Order: sequence, then C-alpha cells, then structure tokens
Amino acid sequence: MIVAAAVLQAAPAVAPDTSATVITLAQALEIALSENASVRVADKEIEAKGYARKGSYASLFPAVNATGSFSRTLKKQVMSMDMGGQSVDIEVGRWNTFNGGVSANMPIVNAQLWKSIAISGQDVELAVEKARGSRLQMITQVKQAYYAVLLAKEARRVYGSVYDNAVANCTRTQQKYDASKASELDLARAKTAVANAVPNLYDSENAVYLTLWQLKALMGVDLDLNIDVAESLQDYADDLQYMAPEDYDLSDNSTLRQLEIQAEQLANSVKMQQYASLPSLALSFNASANAMENAFNFSEYKWHPYATVGLSLSIPIFSGGSRYNAVKQARVQQQEFDIQREDTERNLRVAIRQSLNTMETATKSYSSAIEALESAQKAYGIASKSYEVGRSTLTDLNDAQLALTQAQLAVSQAVYSFIGAKATLEQTLGADFSIYEK
Repeated sequence: MIVAAAVLQAAPAVAPDTSATVITLAQALEIALSENASVRVADKEIEAKGYARKGSYASLFPAVNATGSFSRTLKKQVMSMDMGGQSVDIEVGRWNTFNGGVSANMPIVNAQLWKSIAISGQDVELAVEKARGSRLQMITQVKQAYYAVLLAKEARRVYGSVYDNAVANCTRTQQKYDASKASELDLARAKTAVANAVPNLYDSENAVYLTLWQLKALMGVDLDLNIDVAESLQDYADDLQYMAPEDYDLSDNSTLRQLEIQAEQLANSVKMQQYASLPSLALSFNASANAMENAFNFSEYKWHPYATVGLSLSIPIFSGGSRYNAVKQARVQQQEFDIQREDTERNLRVAIRQSLNTMETATKSYSSAIEALESAQKAYGIASKSYEVGRSTLTDLNDAQLALTQAQLAVSQAVYSFIGAKATLEQTLGADFSIYEK
C-alpha cells in the first residue's frame, strides 16, 4: 500500500471548482436527509399513522351525539269514539313537534377492539421502520452518486492528460517534420491522436455535469445550484479492506425488521379473529325532550324530558362459520409470511456475499492495477524520451499512452467498485448515518 499511495499522490487530483459550493460526502448526506423527497414522504407517513393510532384510541371513549328534529303536521290523525250513543271524530296531536336529545355509548369489555388498537400501534412502528429503510436506501443512492462524480472527475483528469500529451507530441512531431526528422505519416498520426482525444475529453466533461445533476436531484436541491465535491477517489484508496462474511449479521436490516413487525401484526390479527367469538359489554345513555304545540310561541312550550341508561351484552353464538374461517385464513397468511421472510433472508445473505465478493475482487484488481500503473508510467516516460531523441516511433509512444490511460482508469475503477459495493453492503446491514461522518 505504500507504493500505491506514492503512485496516487504522484497523480494530480482534479481540484474542486472554487466558484462552486464545495461539499463533502457527509454534508451531501446531511442535506439529503432533510431535503430528499422520499425521506420527507416517509416522515409524513409516520405522522399520518400517528394520527390513525390516536383515532383508534377514540373507540375506548364515549361516543356522544346530539340530535334534534322538527316536524309540521299537514293533516292531523282522526280518532273516532262513541259518546252518548253518537260517533264523535277527534283530531289527535299538535301542528308542531320539536324533539332534542343526547345519546352516549361506550364499550366496557371488547377484546377484539383492544387487539385492533394494538395492531394500530404496530402500524406506527412499521411506518417508522419504513422511513428508516427509505433513509438507508437514500443514503446508498447519494453515496453512489457522489462516488460517480469522483469517478467522472478522475476520468476527466485522465483524458485531459491524454489530450495534453497528444497536443505536446503533435507539437514535437511538427517540429521534427519541419526539420525533416519525421515523416508526413508520423505527423498525420500525431494529428489523428489529438483529434481522437477530443471526444473522450468532451464525454468525460459531460459525465461530470450529468453525475453532479444526479447528485443534486438525490439531495433534493435546485438543479441549477453550482456545487462540487470536496474529495477524490484517492481519499478512499486506503479504505480497501475486505472482511469475511461471518463478520456480518442481518439484525439491523430494515427489510427484515419490517417483516418482523408485520409478522407480529399477523399474530395479533389471528388473536383478533379469535376474540370475535368472545362476549362484549357496552354502556349506553340516552336523554331527550319533546314538545308539541300548535303555535310558535317557544316561551310557552311544555317540554317533556325522557332519559335512560343501560348495559348491553352481546354474546356471539352462530355466524355460519365466518369467524372460524377468518381465523384459519389469518393463520394461513401467517404461514405464508414465514415462508416469505425465510426467502427474503436467504436473498439478503446472497446479496451480502455478492457485495463481499465484489469488494474482494476490487481489492485484488486495485493491487494489480497499481502495479500496471507503475509499469505504464515508466514505459511512457521511456517511450517519450526515446521518441524525442529518435530511438522509437510515434506508434510506440501512442501504444505507451494507451497502456497508461487504461492503467489509470483501472485504478480508479477498482476503487469505485469497492466503495460502491461497500455502500450497498452497508445498506443491507442497516448501517446508521453516523458511520459516514468524517
């Protein structure tokens, strides 16, 4: 690693744009945690579930309702009676009828209701864990976008160096051609090398802009905001450390935590269906007053109050097997969920091994790329001096330049592959944001 560090330090890094707002990875993550759209939506979902749980608690309190009614008799009912041997018709009732009252109902014993409230509480826990999962996913996306900017800037540096070398070689070839020490073919090749270097330089420059836009979109900031990253891939070259799979566990994985909460909800759902067969007891209260008058002289109305209080006991006896089948259905869903959780855990184990294998491969590739870079730098230096004194051809120099470019990009790609796989691994393991702070 000492030789690797020396080689990397020898390669100049692309300096951040001083006219832009320069941010570190920790700062990018901090901004994204407060501005990212998915994180804000997840927080709103927690808030909504919290209100839903408070609403479920309302079922334990009395439900009070006030009622009022007015009716106008269009034609009174007639009652016929025999009086003194004669039939007499008597109109019954008044023209105006007013009624007002208050009713209240409150459950006293209701096991099914209590269990449904417990499930509502677990809904909040699930929303909190889903929000945590959204944060972990967002953190991984921001990290990978940040690393993509670093890789793009490194590619821009490499292709910029290729272009500068091509221009310098073309200038030397032109001078040698003018002095009749180089052929017209060599001059054409030198100009072709410059022309070939231009598209790569433009593409690498465009890649920097595109990756920065992607980073800003994930951070949730204005796309027109001028920002740049403060670090380079060289800053992560010393962190290429590989650990065996047995050093990791899934206890903090957000997906498994969500499945555990959902499994508890299903268990409570089974109990809730079972509790549907238990008796329930409720308290009720009713109070009302009515008045019947022919005129609208309210001050002279005679109101007649009426009030009751009582208990109602409900004992489920027979429902055609609906409760029994509901319990069976909930248990089958619970078994289905257990199978799903086992399969999810297996796939997560595979994901861990894939990330670890990628990290291990990147570590080995990095070591090989560093050795290749050392050789390529030495070979290019020799080829450049040899071409200057006329001991080698321009083709040899171009071949050395190509080998050097490939070696430089291989080093950057190895570092990028390692830290990208590490970010994915940390998301799988449910790592907290604190580990990203430097």
